[in-house]
Amino acid sequence: MARLEELAHRLRRFAAARDWEQFHTSKNLAMALAGEVGELLAELQWLTPEQASRVMDEPESAERVRSELADVMIYLTRLADVLGVDLIDAAHAKLDESEDRYPAEIYRGSTRKAPH
Repeated sequence: MARLEELAHRLRRFAAARDWEQFHTSKNLAMALAGEVGELLAELQWLTPEQASRVMDEPESAERVRSELADVMIYLTRLADVLGVDLIDAAHAKLDESEDRYPAEIYRGSTRKAPH
């Protein structure tokens, strides 16, 4: 079993053992995910680009960032599981789409948006 699948199963068991499935609606999980992304952003918000690139060098900030990343991963994995979405397949499909939409020879070094 793949590691992401193992995590999804563990989260499913965790929620079931606490009778939390009733609260794990797609809406609630998406809102919780957004909140956790906000907490991750707060860890980087006032840092300069240079400070942000070194955030993992300091043990205290590294632990906070690692914890927020874990929360994001947990809620994202749980949301995908509840919705029946294979995150790996979805990510590969999105990357395939982006490779077609943003050919490297045209968009290398550019942040411009591709036409729809």
